[in-house]
Amino acid sequence: MVRISYAVVLLGLLLAGCSTNQKVEQKTGKLKVSENGRFLVTESGEPFFWLGDTGWLLFGKLNREEADKYLEDRSQKGFNVIQAMVLHSVSAANFYGDSALVNKDVAKPRITEGKDPKDSVQYDFWDHVDYIVDKAAEKGLYMALVPVWGTNVKEGMVTQKQAAVYAKFLADRYKDRSNIIWLNGGDIKGSDSIEVWKTIGSVIRKNDPNHLITFHPRGRTTSSEWFHNEEWLDFNMFQSGHRRYDQDTSAKEKRHYGEDNWKFIEEDFALKPAKPSIDGEPSYEGIPQGLHDTLQPRWTANDVRRYAYWSVFAGGFGYTYGHNAVMQMHNPKDKTSAYGSHENWYDAVNDPGAKQMIYVKALMLSRPLAERVADQFMIADQGEKYNYLIATRGKQYAFVYTYTGRNIKINMGKIEGDKVKASWYNPRNGKSTEIGEFDNKGTLDFDPPGEPKDGNDWVLVLDAI
Repeated sequence: MVRISYAVVLLGLLLAGCSTNQKVEQKTGKLKVSENGRFLVTESGEPFFWLGDTGWLLFGKLNREEADKYLEDRSQKGFNVIQAMVLHSVSAANFYGDSALVNKDVAKPRITEGKDPKDSVQYDFWDHVDYIVDKAAEKGLYMALVPVWGTNVKEGMVTQKQAAVYAKFLADRYKDRSNIIWLNGGDIKGSDSIEVWKTIGSVIRKNDPNHLITFHPRGRTTSSEWFHNEEWLDFNMFQSGHRRYDQDTSAKEKRHYGEDNWKFIEEDFALKPAKPSIDGEPSYEGIPQGLHDTLQPRWTANDVRRYAYWSVFAGGFGYTYGHNAVMQMHNPKDKTSAYGSHENWYDAVNDPGAKQMIYVKALMLSRPLAERVADQFMIADQGEKYNYLIATRGKQYAFVYTYTGRNIKINMGKIEGDKVKASWYNPRNGKSTEIGEFDNKGTLDFDPPGEPKDGNDWVLVLDAI
Protein backbone atom coordinates (compact mmCIF):
# COMPACT_ATOMS: atom_id res chain seq x y z
CA MET A 1 0.00 0.00 0.00
CA VAL A 2 2.17 2.80 -1.34
CA ARG A 3 0.21 5.76 -0.01
CA ILE A 4 -0.29 4.37 3.48
CA SER A 5 3.37 3.47 3.72
CA TYR A 6 4.21 6.96 2.54
CA ALA A 7 2.23 8.45 5.43
CA VAL A 8 4.25 6.43 7.91
CA VAL A 9 7.53 7.37 6.23
CA LEU A 10 6.54 11.05 6.16
CA LEU A 11 5.77 11.03 9.87
CA GLY A 12 9.18 9.53 10.53
CA LEU A 13 10.83 12.21 8.41
CA LEU A 14 8.88 14.95 10.18
CA LEU A 15 9.90 13.68 13.58
CA ALA A 16 13.49 13.15 12.51
CA GLY A 17 13.63 16.58 10.92
CA CYS A 18 12.22 18.20 14.03
CA SER A 19 14.85 16.63 16.27
CA THR A 20 17.99 16.57 14.18
CA ASN A 21 17.98 19.03 11.32
CA GLN A 22 15.60 21.90 11.98
CA LYS A 23 17.57 24.55 10.10
CA VAL A 24 17.43 22.51 6.90
CA GLU A 25 13.99 20.91 7.16
CA GLN A 26 12.11 23.85 8.70
CA LYS A 27 13.84 26.95 7.30
CA THR A 28 11.62 30.02 7.47
CA GLY A 29 10.98 32.30 4.53
CA LYS A 30 8.29 34.32 2.84
CA LEU A 31 4.78 32.85 2.96
CA LYS A 32 1.94 33.71 0.62
CA VAL A 33 -1.63 32.70 -0.12
CA SER A 34 -2.09 29.93 -2.70
CA GLU A 35 -3.55 30.75 -6.10
CA ASN A 36 -6.92 29.24 -5.19
CA GLY A 37 -7.11 31.40 -2.05
CA ARG A 38 -7.49 28.44 0.33
CA PHE A 39 -4.02 27.57 1.65
CA LEU A 40 -0.64 29.05 2.52
CA VAL A 41 2.44 28.21 0.49
CA THR A 42 6.12 29.09 0.57
CA GLU A 43 7.62 31.50 -1.94
CA SER A 44 8.53 28.52 -4.14
CA GLY A 45 4.94 27.23 -4.01
CA GLU A 46 5.44 24.38 -1.55
CA PRO A 47 2.46 23.77 0.81
CA PHE A 48 2.76 25.23 4.30
CA PHE A 49 0.64 23.51 6.94
CA TRP A 50 0.33 25.90 9.89
CA LEU A 51 0.74 24.09 13.20
CA GLY A 52 0.64 26.80 15.82
CA ASP A 53 1.07 27.07 19.57
CA THR A 54 -0.13 29.92 21.77
CA GLY A 55 2.78 31.27 23.77
CA TRP A 56 0.94 34.52 24.46
CA LEU A 57 3.15 35.80 27.31
CA LEU A 58 6.46 34.57 25.90
CA PHE A 59 8.09 37.99 25.54
CA GLY A 60 7.05 39.23 28.97
CA LYS A 61 7.64 36.26 31.25
CA LEU A 62 10.52 34.17 29.94
CA ASN A 63 14.21 34.98 30.11
CA ARG A 64 16.45 34.10 27.21
CA GLU A 65 17.39 30.64 28.47
CA GLU A 66 13.74 29.76 29.13
CA ALA A 67 12.69 31.12 25.75
CA ASP A 68 15.32 28.92 24.09
CA LYS A 69 13.96 25.90 25.96
CA TYR A 70 10.36 26.64 24.98
CA LEU A 71 11.13 27.27 21.31
CA GLU A 72 13.29 24.17 21.08
CA ASP A 73 10.51 22.05 22.56
CA ARG A 74 7.92 23.36 20.12
CA SER A 75 10.25 22.88 17.16
CA GLN A 76 11.01 19.32 18.24
CA LYS A 77 7.29 18.57 18.43
CA GLY A 78 6.68 19.77 14.88
CA PHE A 79 5.10 23.15 15.56
CA ASN A 80 6.03 25.84 13.05
CA VAL A 81 4.15 28.93 14.29
CA ILE A 82 4.19 30.59 17.73
CA GLN A 83 1.41 33.08 18.51
CA ALA A 84 2.59 35.71 21.00
CA MET A 85 1.62 39.17 22.27
CA VAL A 86 4.18 41.90 21.76
CA LEU A 87 2.36 44.07 24.31
CA HIS A 88 0.06 42.35 26.77
CA SER A 89 -0.56 45.78 28.28
CA VAL A 90 0.71 49.34 27.84
CA SER A 91 2.67 48.87 31.06
CA ALA A 92 4.40 45.77 29.67
CA ALA A 93 7.85 44.87 30.95
CA ASN A 94 9.94 41.75 30.41
CA PHE A 95 11.56 39.24 32.76
CA TYR A 96 14.51 41.59 33.28
CA GLY A 97 12.35 44.59 34.22
CA ASP A 98 12.75 46.41 30.91
CA SER A 99 9.66 48.49 30.09
CA ALA A 100 8.37 48.42 26.52
CA LEU A 101 7.02 51.97 26.41
CA VAL A 102 7.65 55.48 27.71
CA ASN A 103 4.78 56.59 29.95
CA LYS A 104 2.58 53.74 28.66
CA ASP A 105 2.40 55.39 25.24
CA VAL A 106 2.53 52.93 22.33
CA ALA A 107 3.74 55.78 20.11
CA LYS A 108 6.89 55.99 22.28
CA PRO A 109 8.70 52.62 22.43
CA ARG A 110 11.46 52.72 25.03
CA ILE A 111 14.57 52.23 22.92
CA THR A 112 18.13 52.43 24.23
CA GLU A 113 20.66 52.76 21.46
CA GLY A 114 24.03 51.06 21.45
CA LYS A 115 23.32 48.16 23.78
CA ASP A 116 25.16 44.91 23.25
CA PRO A 117 22.55 42.30 22.14
CA LYS A 118 24.85 39.55 23.43
CA ASP A 119 24.92 40.96 26.94
CA SER A 120 22.11 39.58 29.11
CA VAL A 121 22.02 42.79 31.17
CA GLN A 122 22.66 45.49 28.60
CA TYR A 123 19.62 45.40 26.37
CA ASP A 124 16.06 46.75 26.33
CA PHE A 125 12.59 45.22 25.89
CA TRP A 126 12.81 45.34 22.11
CA ASP A 127 16.24 43.74 21.98
CA HIS A 128 14.74 40.86 23.95
CA VAL A 129 11.90 40.55 21.42
CA ASP A 130 14.49 40.60 18.61
CA TYR A 131 16.46 37.85 20.28
CA ILE A 132 13.43 35.56 20.60
CA VAL A 133 12.25 36.25 17.05
CA ASP A 134 15.70 35.45 15.65
CA LYS A 135 16.08 32.37 17.83
CA ALA A 136 12.71 31.13 16.57
CA ALA A 137 13.86 31.57 12.98
CA GLU A 138 16.93 29.44 13.70
CA LYS A 139 14.59 26.69 14.82
CA GLY A 140 12.26 26.98 11.83
CA LEU A 141 9.49 28.75 13.73
CA TYR A 142 7.39 31.64 12.49
CA MET A 143 6.36 34.27 15.06
CA ALA A 144 2.72 35.36 14.72
CA LEU A 145 2.81 38.67 16.57
CA VAL A 146 -0.11 40.52 18.17
CA PRO A 147 1.04 44.18 18.26
CA VAL A 148 -1.08 45.14 21.29
CA TRP A 149 -3.73 43.05 23.07
CA GLY A 150 -7.28 44.13 22.33
CA THR A 151 -8.27 45.15 25.87
CA ASN A 152 -5.84 48.08 25.79
CA VAL A 153 -7.49 49.49 22.68
CA LYS A 154 -11.02 48.88 23.90
CA GLU A 155 -10.27 50.73 27.14
CA GLY A 156 -9.06 53.79 25.25
CA MET A 157 -5.34 53.45 25.94
CA VAL A 158 -4.44 53.40 22.23
CA THR A 159 -5.73 56.12 19.92
CA GLN A 160 -5.82 55.91 16.14
CA LYS A 161 -2.94 58.39 15.93
CA GLN A 162 -0.83 56.44 18.42
CA ALA A 163 -1.65 53.19 16.64
CA ALA A 164 -0.34 54.54 13.33
CA VAL A 165 3.02 55.52 14.86
CA TYR A 166 3.36 52.22 16.72
CA ALA A 167 2.40 50.09 13.70
CA LYS A 168 5.03 51.85 11.57
CA PHE A 169 7.65 51.25 14.26
CA LEU A 170 6.85 47.51 14.31
CA ALA A 171 6.76 47.22 10.53
CA ASP A 172 10.08 49.02 10.11
CA ARG A 173 11.74 46.94 12.79
CA TYR A 174 10.60 43.51 11.59
CA LYS A 175 9.89 43.83 7.87
CA ASP A 176 13.19 42.19 6.98
CA ARG A 177 12.86 39.28 9.41
CA SER A 178 12.16 35.99 7.63
CA ASN A 179 9.66 34.58 10.10
CA ILE A 180 7.03 37.22 10.92
CA ILE A 181 3.23 36.93 10.64
CA TRP A 182 1.05 39.77 11.96
CA LEU A 183 -2.00 39.07 14.13
CA ASN A 184 -3.87 42.35 14.39
CA GLY A 185 -6.41 42.57 17.22
CA GLY A 186 -6.08 40.21 20.16
CA ASP A 187 -9.17 38.54 21.64
CA ILE A 188 -11.38 41.46 20.65
CA LYS A 189 -14.36 42.11 18.40
CA GLY A 190 -13.39 44.09 15.34
CA SER A 191 -16.29 46.43 16.06
CA ASP A 192 -14.56 47.58 19.26
CA SER A 193 -12.45 50.56 18.08
CA ILE A 194 -12.63 49.38 14.49
CA GLU A 195 -10.79 52.40 13.10
CA VAL A 196 -7.77 51.61 15.28
CA TRP A 197 -7.65 48.06 13.97
CA LYS A 198 -7.98 49.27 10.38
CA THR A 199 -5.17 51.73 10.99
CA ILE A 200 -2.84 49.09 12.41
CA GLY A 201 -3.57 46.74 9.53
CA SER A 202 -3.18 49.31 6.77
CA VAL A 203 -0.03 50.92 8.23
CA ILE A 204 1.69 47.56 8.67
CA ARG A 205 0.74 46.57 5.13
CA LYS A 206 2.04 49.86 3.70
CA ASN A 207 5.38 49.59 5.48
CA ASP A 208 5.79 45.82 5.47
CA PRO A 209 4.66 44.19 2.21
CA ASN A 210 6.65 41.03 3.01
CA HIS A 211 4.51 39.40 5.69
CA LEU A 212 1.00 38.01 6.02
CA ILE A 213 -1.59 39.80 8.16
CA THR A 214 -4.78 38.57 9.85
CA PHE A 215 -6.95 39.54 12.83
CA HIS A 216 -7.28 37.53 16.07
CA PRO A 217 -10.90 38.01 17.24
CA ARG A 218 -12.86 37.39 20.41
CA GLY A 219 -14.30 33.95 21.20
CA ARG A 220 -16.96 32.58 18.86
CA THR A 221 -16.29 35.29 16.27
CA THR A 222 -14.20 35.52 13.09
CA SER A 223 -12.13 38.21 11.40
CA SER A 224 -14.27 37.93 8.27
CA GLU A 225 -17.21 39.54 10.08
CA TRP A 226 -15.46 42.93 9.97
CA PHE A 227 -12.37 42.76 7.77
CA HIS A 228 -12.82 40.20 4.99
CA ASN A 229 -12.72 42.87 2.29
CA GLU A 230 -9.83 44.83 3.78
CA GLU A 231 -6.81 44.72 1.47
CA TRP A 232 -4.45 44.16 4.40
CA LEU A 233 -6.24 40.98 5.57
CA ASP A 234 -4.56 38.02 3.86
CA PHE A 235 -6.42 35.22 5.63
CA ASN A 236 -9.24 34.82 8.13
CA MET A 237 -8.81 33.68 11.70
CA PHE A 238 -11.57 32.71 14.10
CA GLN A 239 -11.64 31.81 17.77
CA SER A 240 -13.92 28.84 18.36
CA GLY A 241 -13.49 29.41 22.08
CA HIS A 242 -13.51 27.51 25.34
CA ARG A 243 -17.18 26.80 26.11
CA ARG A 244 -19.24 23.61 25.84
CA TYR A 245 -22.40 23.44 23.77
CA ASP A 246 -24.52 24.00 26.88
CA GLN A 247 -22.36 26.92 28.06
CA ASP A 248 -22.58 28.88 24.84
CA THR A 249 -23.33 32.57 25.34
CA SER A 250 -22.92 33.63 21.71
CA ALA A 251 -26.57 33.28 20.67
CA LYS A 252 -26.68 37.01 19.87
CA GLU A 253 -23.60 36.82 17.67
CA LYS A 254 -23.88 36.80 13.89
CA ARG A 255 -22.53 33.26 13.82
CA HIS A 256 -23.82 31.05 16.60
CA TYR A 257 -22.09 27.69 16.28
CA GLY A 258 -21.31 26.35 19.74
CA GLU A 259 -18.40 23.93 19.57
CA ASP A 260 -18.92 23.30 15.85
CA ASN A 261 -15.77 25.10 14.73
CA TRP A 262 -16.05 23.59 11.25
CA LYS A 263 -19.00 25.91 10.57
CA PHE A 264 -16.73 28.97 10.69
CA ILE A 265 -14.66 27.51 7.85
CA GLU A 266 -17.76 26.79 5.77
CA GLU A 267 -19.05 30.33 6.26
CA ASP A 268 -15.68 31.92 5.47
CA PHE A 269 -15.38 29.83 2.30
CA ALA A 270 -18.72 31.15 1.06
CA LEU A 271 -17.32 34.70 0.96
CA LYS A 272 -15.70 36.50 -1.96
CA PRO A 273 -12.87 37.01 -2.61
CA ALA A 274 -11.59 33.60 -1.56
CA LYS A 275 -9.33 33.75 1.50
CA PRO A 276 -7.86 30.98 3.69
CA SER A 277 -9.33 30.37 7.14
CA ILE A 278 -8.00 28.88 10.38
CA ASP A 279 -9.08 28.21 13.97
CA GLY A 280 -6.57 30.41 15.81
CA GLU A 281 -7.89 29.69 19.31
CA PRO A 282 -9.90 26.56 20.09
CA SER A 283 -10.40 25.14 23.58
CA TYR A 284 -7.04 24.92 25.33
CA GLU A 285 -5.80 21.71 26.87
CA GLY A 286 -6.03 21.97 30.65
CA ILE A 287 -8.34 24.99 30.77
CA PRO A 288 -11.74 24.82 32.56
CA GLN A 289 -14.72 24.31 30.29
CA GLY A 290 -16.30 27.73 30.15
CA LEU A 291 -13.07 29.39 31.34
CA HIS A 292 -14.03 31.09 34.58
CA ASP A 293 -15.32 28.35 36.89
CA THR A 294 -12.21 26.41 37.89
CA LEU A 295 -14.37 23.63 39.36
CA GLN A 296 -15.62 22.71 35.88
CA PRO A 297 -14.07 19.77 33.99
CA ARG A 298 -10.98 20.63 31.95
CA TRP A 299 -10.54 20.29 28.22
CA THR A 300 -8.28 17.39 27.35
CA ALA A 301 -6.16 16.06 24.50
CA ASN A 302 -9.31 14.41 23.12
CA ASP A 303 -10.92 17.80 22.66
CA VAL A 304 -7.96 19.53 21.01
CA ARG A 305 -7.73 16.65 18.53
CA ARG A 306 -11.44 16.98 17.75
CA TYR A 307 -11.13 20.69 17.06
CA ALA A 308 -8.03 20.09 14.93
CA TYR A 309 -9.52 17.47 12.62
CA TRP A 310 -12.93 19.14 12.41
CA SER A 311 -11.49 22.48 11.30
CA VAL A 312 -8.76 21.12 9.02
CA PHE A 313 -11.07 18.65 7.27
CA ALA A 314 -13.57 21.49 6.76
CA GLY A 315 -10.87 23.23 4.73
CA GLY A 316 -8.68 25.00 7.28
CA PHE A 317 -5.08 25.52 6.14
CA GLY A 318 -3.75 24.53 9.56
CA TYR A 319 -4.55 24.64 13.26
CA THR A 320 -3.43 26.40 16.43
CA TYR A 321 -3.10 24.37 19.62
CA GLY A 322 -3.12 25.92 23.08
CA HIS A 323 -2.49 24.93 26.69
CA ASN A 324 -3.70 26.77 29.78
CA ALA A 325 -0.31 26.80 31.52
CA VAL A 326 1.81 27.36 28.42
CA MET A 327 -0.16 30.26 26.98
CA GLN A 328 0.43 32.22 30.22
CA MET A 329 3.88 30.71 30.89
CA HIS A 330 2.77 29.78 34.39
CA ASN A 331 5.67 29.21 36.79
CA PRO A 332 6.35 28.86 40.54
CA LYS A 333 7.10 32.59 40.88
CA ASP A 334 3.57 33.57 39.84
CA LYS A 335 1.50 34.91 42.71
CA THR A 336 -1.73 34.31 40.82
CA SER A 337 -2.89 31.98 38.10
CA ALA A 338 -5.33 32.71 35.30
CA TYR A 339 -8.10 30.16 34.74
CA GLY A 340 -6.94 27.91 37.56
CA SER A 341 -3.71 26.79 35.96
CA HIS A 342 -2.01 24.30 38.27
CA GLU A 343 0.89 23.23 36.03
CA ASN A 344 4.16 24.94 35.27
CA TRP A 345 4.70 25.72 31.61
CA TYR A 346 7.89 23.65 31.36
CA ASP A 347 5.98 20.55 32.45
CA ALA A 348 2.80 21.31 30.52
CA VAL A 349 4.65 21.45 27.17
CA ASN A 350 4.70 17.65 27.37
CA ASP A 351 0.97 17.12 27.93
CA PRO A 352 -0.60 14.60 25.52
CA GLY A 353 -2.38 17.03 23.23
CA ALA A 354 0.80 18.88 22.33
CA LYS A 355 2.56 15.64 21.44
CA GLN A 356 -0.35 14.47 19.28
CA MET A 357 -0.53 17.56 17.05
CA ILE A 358 2.32 16.24 14.88
CA TYR A 359 0.02 13.47 13.66
CA VAL A 360 -2.54 15.78 12.06
CA LYS A 361 0.28 17.66 10.33
CA ALA A 362 1.87 14.42 9.12
CA LEU A 363 -1.42 13.11 7.76
CA MET A 364 -2.22 16.28 5.84
CA LEU A 365 1.25 16.45 4.30
CA SER A 366 1.16 12.77 3.32
CA ARG A 367 -1.08 13.48 0.33
CA PRO A 368 -1.24 16.31 -2.26
CA LEU A 369 -2.37 19.28 -0.18
CA ALA A 370 -3.08 21.90 -2.85
CA GLU A 371 -5.89 19.87 -4.44
CA ARG A 372 -7.66 19.10 -1.17
CA VAL A 373 -11.32 20.09 -0.74
CA ALA A 374 -13.97 19.47 1.89
CA ASP A 375 -16.64 17.05 0.66
CA GLN A 376 -19.43 16.20 3.08
CA PHE A 377 -21.47 14.54 0.31
CA MET A 378 -19.24 11.52 0.83
CA ILE A 379 -20.93 10.84 4.16
CA ALA A 380 -24.30 9.09 4.15
CA ASP A 381 -25.02 9.62 7.86
CA GLN A 382 -23.21 12.73 9.09
CA GLY A 383 -24.62 13.10 12.61
CA GLU A 384 -24.36 16.13 14.89
CA LYS A 385 -22.36 17.48 17.82
CA TYR A 386 -19.80 14.91 19.02
CA ASN A 387 -21.15 12.29 16.61
CA TYR A 388 -20.49 14.57 13.65
CA LEU A 389 -18.46 13.02 10.81
CA ILE A 390 -16.40 15.19 8.49
CA ALA A 391 -14.61 14.42 5.22
CA THR A 392 -11.92 15.95 3.05
CA ARG A 393 -10.45 14.56 -0.16
CA GLY A 394 -8.16 15.02 -3.12
CA LYS A 395 -8.39 13.38 -6.52
CA GLN A 396 -7.08 9.99 -5.38
CA TYR A 397 -7.54 10.02 -1.61
CA ALA A 398 -10.10 10.80 1.07
CA PHE A 399 -10.02 11.24 4.85
CA VAL A 400 -13.08 10.92 7.09
CA TYR A 401 -12.89 11.75 10.81
CA THR A 402 -15.01 10.38 13.64
CA TYR A 403 -14.53 11.69 17.18
CA THR A 404 -16.52 8.94 18.86
CA GLY A 405 -15.50 5.94 16.76
CA ARG A 406 -19.03 5.35 15.52
CA ASN A 407 -19.66 3.61 12.21
CA ILE A 408 -18.85 5.58 9.07
CA LYS A 409 -21.19 5.11 6.12
CA ILE A 410 -19.58 6.34 2.91
CA ASN A 411 -20.99 7.17 -0.51
CA MET A 412 -18.25 5.73 -2.68
CA GLY A 413 -17.09 6.95 -6.08
CA LYS A 414 -15.99 10.39 -4.93
CA ILE A 415 -12.33 9.76 -5.73
CA GLU A 416 -10.70 8.22 -8.81
CA GLY A 417 -10.28 4.50 -9.39
CA ASP A 418 -12.42 1.38 -9.68
CA LYS A 419 -11.11 0.15 -6.36
CA VAL A 420 -9.76 1.77 -3.20
CA LYS A 421 -7.50 0.69 -0.38
CA ALA A 422 -8.87 1.52 3.08
CA SER A 423 -7.05 1.94 6.39
CA TRP A 424 -7.54 3.41 9.84
CA TYR A 425 -5.31 6.28 10.95
CA ASN A 426 -4.98 6.71 14.72
CA PRO A 427 -4.85 10.42 15.73
CA ARG A 428 -3.41 9.47 19.13
CA ASN A 429 -0.23 7.82 17.84
CA GLY A 430 -0.09 8.35 14.07
CA LYS A 431 -0.18 4.63 13.24
CA SER A 432 -2.06 3.19 10.27
CA THR A 433 -3.87 -0.16 10.17
CA GLU A 434 -4.89 -1.71 6.86
CA ILE A 435 -8.55 -2.61 6.38
CA GLY A 436 -8.60 -4.01 2.84
CA GLU A 437 -9.54 -3.31 -0.78
CA PHE A 438 -13.06 -2.34 -1.86
CA ASP A 439 -15.03 -1.52 -5.00
CA ASN A 440 -15.29 2.23 -5.41
CA LYS A 441 -19.06 2.32 -5.84
CA GLY A 442 -22.27 2.15 -3.87
CA THR A 443 -22.42 2.76 -0.11
CA LEU A 444 -20.02 1.08 2.31
CA ASP A 445 -20.11 0.92 6.10
CA PHE A 446 -16.79 1.07 8.01
CA ASP A 447 -16.63 0.10 11.69
CA PRO A 448 -13.70 1.75 13.56
CA PRO A 449 -11.73 -0.21 16.19
CA GLY A 450 -13.04 -0.17 19.76
CA GLU A 451 -16.41 0.74 21.21
CA PRO A 452 -17.99 4.11 20.43
CA LYS A 453 -17.17 6.76 23.04
CA ASP A 454 -15.85 10.33 23.18
CA GLY A 455 -12.15 10.36 22.34
CA ASN A 456 -12.10 7.04 20.47
CA ASP A 457 -11.35 9.05 17.35
CA TRP A 458 -10.20 7.65 14.03
CA VAL A 459 -9.57 8.77 10.47
CA LEU A 460 -10.80 6.52 7.68
CA VAL A 461 -8.26 6.76 4.86
CA LEU A 462 -9.26 5.81 1.32
CA ASP A 463 -6.66 5.64 -1.46
CA ALA A 464 -7.36 5.02 -5.14
CA ILE A 465 -5.70 1.91 -6.54
